[in-house]
Amino acid sequence: MPKFEFEDLIKLEKYYKIALINKIAGLKSANLIGTKSNSGTSNLAIFNSVVHIGATPPLMGFILRPLTVDRHTYSNIKENGHFTINQVTTAIHQKAHQTSAKYDQGVSEFEECGLKEIYIDDFPVPFVVESNIQIGLSFQEEHLIAANNTRLMIGRIEKLILPDEVIKEDGDIDLVALDTAAIGGLDTYYAAKRIGRYGYARVKEAIKKLD
Repeated sequence: MPKFEFEDLIKLEKYYKIALINKIAGLKSANLIGTKSNSGTSNLAIFNSVVHIGATPPLMGFILRPLTVDRHTYSNIKENGHFTINQVTTAIHQKAHQTSAKYDQGVSEFEECGLKEIYIDDFPVPFVVESNIQIGLSFQEEHLIAANNTRLMIGRIEKLILPDEVIKEDGDIDLVALDTAAIGGLDTYYAAKRIGRYGYARVKEAIKKLD
C-alpha cells in the first residue's frame, strides 16, 4: 500500500501530483460559473470547488486559483459584482468540461462550447439554459488563502431556480431526478446515485432512515 509523506508529495512529477491530490478529496459537485464583463462578453467556466457557506443568510462560495494568469471569472465578478452557479448534468458534462480550455478574453465559452445562455428577470449575468439548478449570486467578499494564494469567493444567493417537482415538503431536493453530475479530480465525471437519507443523528439513538 503506497504511503506518502509531505516530502514525497512535493517531489512527485507535476501532473501525477495534480491528479493524485485533486482526486483524494473524493466526489465533488460539478458546476458552471457564469459571469459577464463590462464590455458585454459572457464567460463560463467549470469549477469543482463550489461549497455551501450558510443558509441564513443564504451564501455559497468557490475556490479560485492564484491570479498568476488572467482569471476571467475573477475579473468579471470584481467588475460587476454578480455571478451564476449552474449545476452540471450528465447530459452536458462533456460541454461543461470543454469550458476549462484557455479561451481568450472576449470569447464566450457559451458559444464555443455549445451551451445556451439565458437572462432571467433583471439579473445582470447569464444562466445556463441546460442546467437544472440555476443560482444567481451577488458578490459579498473574498478571502486570500495565504498557504497557496488561492481565494475563497463568497456570494449571496439572490435568485434560485429549479423544477418544482423535485423539491420535497421539507425542502430536500431529488438530485438523481435532476440528472446531477459529480466530478472526481479535474477530469472524471460520475452520475449521482442515492444510497440513503437519514434523520438528525443523536447520541444513543438509532439512526432514523427517511423516506
